[in-house]
Amino acid sequence: MSKSKTNKVVTITLNPALDLTGSLSQLNVGSVSLVNKSNLHAAGKGVNVAKVLSDLGADVTVTGFLGKDNPELFHQLFNDIKVTDRFVEVDGATRINVKLVEESGSVSDINFPGVQVTSDDIARFEATLFELAESHDYFVLAGSLPGGVTPEQCAGWIEKLHQQGKKVLFDSSKAALRAGIESHPWLIKPNDEELGEFVGEHLDTAEKCQRAATSLSAKGIENIVVSMGSDGVMWLNDNAWLRSQPPRMDVVSTVGAGDTLVAGLCWGHMQQMPKSELLRFATALSALAVSQVGVGLTSQQELESIQLKTEVNELSPITNLNMSVKDMI
Repeated sequence: MSKSKTNKVVTITLNPALDLTGSLSQLNVGSVSLVNKSNLHAAGKGVNVAKVLSDLGADVTVTGFLGKDNPELFHQLFNDIKVTDRFVEVDGATRINVKLVEESGSVSDINFPGVQVTSDDIARFEATLFELAESHDYFVLAGSLPGGVTPEQCAGWIEKLHQQGKKVLFDSSKAALRAGIESHPWLIKPNDEELGEFVGEHLDTAEKCQRAATSLSAKGIENIVVSMGSDGVMWLNDNAWLRSQPPRMDVVSTVGAGDTLVAGLCWGHMQQMPKSELLRFATALSALAVSQVGVGLTSQQELESIQLKTEVNELSPITNLNMSVKDMI
């Protein structure tokens, strides 16, 4: 694999969605809630990553599965953000997910099941993916799995890309994360809740997150990044820990903040930024995302201002892994 800078990247969204986002004063569970404004747009974790990477200047190719019944908003977005569309279209409609954003910043997600893909659909996707592997080194695989794709199949794709020397940034959860972690992704980015679910513990401090993440390093994952919301980001690489702390932000919406962090981490590595600079950049980019509705780089000047206020420090390594996370509670 070339070690020179690159702008070329593939983002993989196996289970994209049309996001119906509604802004409201307060969600009244079990009763009527009035939405002040709404927006329906093409999304999915990998699609969000693609938009941010394109804004940063990357040459992005997008792939995954897309329902034939309602692809128009996706095609429009891919044209608008100037990415190469290599999605495999399948029978059915791409799902619609509902996100309700309250004035307090609280977000309620209602995620629906996706399309049901067939063995023929999977074969077409695999042919596309490994054709792209002939000309790309960076792959971002983000989001959930549609019906018809097993966690083991997803892990198999990660492992094959790994064996070909590709850098796979993997951002998923639940069974997909559990299987994928065993297949040598180059980078994972669980948040504290996802990491806690994986290790079977409630991780309510940075130290517990650090210990849980350290326990995964034996699996051959080169970069383990843990996002902790307003408490910043921790990154384990080559047995060394860095932690970033962004400034306090006026939160408008947290939707897409994690995807933006993944995009920032990917771009920083593609541009071979020094480690501290890379983490500061990715953290600031994610912090900027919570101050807006929707994903994308809206203000280079604001990003640079947040970067100046983002602290990055080294952390002492966790040395006693015989102590479980439970022992720290």
